[in-house]
Amino acid sequence: MADRITLKSFHAASGTDQVPTATVELEIDGRTIVQTGTGDGPVDAVYRTIAAITQTKSTLLMYVVKAITGGTDAQGEVSVKVQEDGRTVSGHGADTDIIMASARAYLNALNKLLYLAGKQAQGEQKVNLI
Repeated sequence: MADRITLKSFHAASGTDQVPTATVELEIDGRTIVQTGTGDGPVDAVYRTIAAITQTKSTLLMYVVKAITGGTDAQGEVSVKVQEDGRTVSGHGADTDIIMASARAYLNALNKLLYLAGKQAQGEQKVNLI
């Protein structure tokens, strides 16, 4: 299963008395799209921006963060469960940057949803995304 959506780059910022923002650059089926959004924290800002770019109607059912290595430079693993159109999938991502791990997990799940939607529509045209 080749990923239809890949993360090219992102920048997230938050702080005291500052609205959390994220600028996300995705490549979707070979097309690059950049968008900026806001949220309730940097992870939420990244997720909302990814959702806006991909136009997903999915619901985030679960979000779990675990440290998979020790120390101040520990690698974090994020696991998510996402549901859309009656399909529920899990996604996983790991990185020393927890926001990057979160983005990877979310995109992993969205790519699985696209794959399942495409399998269901076998014989039809490729599932459209934006």
